[in-house]
Amino acid sequence: MEHQTQNQKEKAPVLSDRRAAKNAAFREKLRQMALPLAPLVQLTTGEVHPSFPGTLLNFWLLTDAQLEELAHFYHQRTPCRWTFHYPCPIAWAADAPLEEKRRRIGRFIGLRGCETPIRVKTEDEIREEARRARVAEEEEVWRRKAYWHR
Repeated sequence: MEHQTQNQKEKAPVLSDRRAAKNAAFREKLRQMALPLAPLVQLTTGEVHPSFPGTLLNFWLLTDAQLEELAHFYHQRTPCRWTFHYPCPIAWAADAPLEEKRRRIGRFIGLRGCETPIRVKTEDEIREEARRARVAEEEEVWRRKAYWHR
């Protein structure tokens, strides 16, 4: 077995490099995930939390525990006089799922696309809402008619 020199090892293409060379969408996703994030400093100390994500990829890799630590560090888990001095204060229930915490921290640090999702109604819910509106409208018509017949 032949030993590679350090220069040969450095020049050998990595799997992601070979895939990126062939796939424009993959290349674009790698570029997006490498985007640097500006650190948020704690109001009271001016320090940045050690787990603050340096890139978008690091943000998506944050664990539940790290998200909790970030929220606590930036005065968001235990409300105090500093909580509402941040640009976008957050709160979540103790049993909030990981993705809700990630979305809220993302919004807190200024990432786009981390807004509260809009709940889309099902067809049955829309139908029921329309039925209720129709019934209310009919009741209003009968109420007006009954008023004139008194």
